[in-house]
Amino acid sequence: MEDFDRQPRREELFSRAVRAGKRTYFFDVKSTRGEDQYLTITESKRRFDADQGKFFYEKHKIFLYREDFEKFIKGLTECVDFIETGKLPDDYGSEKEPSENIGFDFEDLDKS
Repeated sequence: MEDFDRQPRREELFSRAVRAGKRTYFFDVKSTRGEDQYLTITESKRRFDADQGKFFYEKHKIFLYREDFEKFIKGLTECVDFIETGKLPDDYGSEKEPSENIGFDFEDLDKS
C-alpha cells in the first residue's frame, strides 16, 4: 500500500477567485501525474450551522478535463446568451447524438 503522506501535494498551476455576492467561485488549473492539465471549478457559500452556533463553508466542485472544454464552453455560452437575449440557439431541440443523450433529470437530485 502506498504511503500517501509522503507523496508531494499537487499545487495549482494557476488559480483565480471570483467573488459574486454571497458566493465565491474558484477556478484552479491543476495537472495529473501524466502532466495533463484540467480545471476544477468550486462554488463556495458561507452558511451558518444553528446546532453548532458557527459558520462553515459549503462547497461544490466539478472537474473539467481538456477534452470537454469546447463542449462545456459552447453549452455555457448558449445558456448565457439565452439569459441575456431570450433567444434559443438555432439548433435547440434538434436530435442529439446517442452518446450525448444522458437521460438525466435534475429533479431527480431532490429525491435522495
